[in-house]
Amino acid sequence: MLIKICGLSTLETISAAAEAGASHVGLVHFAKSPRHVSLEQAAMLRAGVPEGVKAVLLLVNASAEETARAVDSVRPDVIQFHGRETPEWVGKVRDATGLEVWKALGVRDAGTLERSKQYAGHVDRLLFDAPPPSTDAALPGGNGIGFDWSLLKGHSHSADWGLAGGLNPDNVAEAIRATGAPLVDASSGLESAPGIKDEKLIADFCAAALYAQTA
Repeated sequence: MLIKICGLSTLETISAAAEAGASHVGLVHFAKSPRHVSLEQAAMLRAGVPEGVKAVLLLVNASAEETARAVDSVRPDVIQFHGRETPEWVGKVRDATGLEVWKALGVRDAGTLERSKQYAGHVDRLLFDAPPPSTDAALPGGNGIGFDWSLLKGHSHSADWGLAGGLNPDNVAEAIRATGAPLVDASSGLESAPGIKDEKLIADFCAAALYAQTA
């Protein structure tokens, strides 16, 4: 079971995630997010990621120059794009950097899943998330809301994938059973306040996800 804890901003919570069994830790570089970290902060945090855990750098609609600067500064294992990036764009980044590239998509209906097939061959993983609550929402993800998991039932996936959107310690086991997700990703559901991760919630989330895999 792969587990990503996203939106981390301290070495203590990175350590807590790793100790709890997370396979990935996410660093958000997007100024509008309460989980935003500067490139300097992200580089410092990335240096503290334990061996065996992958560091994911999340970018939203970043330009080519911004993307290159972020990658050079942080040296992540994975780049996660969470904006309006096209298959061609993310594929170019993947080819240019040699890094693992993920693309998050807000699932509104079955049509989103069908359109996601455009990314096959351009990304290493698709992350199915809840769409923003409104067209003018400040954040493309991390809003603490979910989507209809039944949309994923029977879907023929064109790439490795993961599940996000409103996941927390209380519902992650159900989400895994309902969707068969090989990776789960949580952020706001593990916070005591926006941008403030709770180490107990991180531990409880990882325990529930790992138990669901074996149950």
